[in-house]
Amino acid sequence: MGALDAVAARVAAGATVEFRPTGTSMVPLVRSRQLVAVAPADPTRLRPGDIVLAKVAGTVYLHLVSSVDPARKRVQISNNRGRVNGWTSHDRVYGICLAVDGVPRPGAADKARTG
Repeated sequence: MGALDAVAARVAAGATVEFRPTGTSMVPLVRSRQLVAVAPADPTRLRPGDIVLAKVAGTVYLHLVSSVDPARKRVQISNNRGRVNGWTSHDRVYGICLAVDGVPRPGAADKARTG
């Protein structure tokens, strides 16, 4: 179990979590070790460009929604460098990134799950 798996479990349980992901695949939106805040997501409200915490093919990523398929209740996940990770179902989208280093992501709070 990796560090993001533990974060995903906490978010899936309903917590809003702050953590510092590592890697360069989301630069310049998220740089390695920047503080991000992730809250449980309402996957039905997601749109391309949203940053989500999701599991694709057994791996948890903090990556972009690159496409949505409402009829099949799934989203496509990609990094910020053009690599598509794949499609994943709504139940594997754990959270939405609300802020990076304290700067709110536009519209993200409206896509957080309430209740």
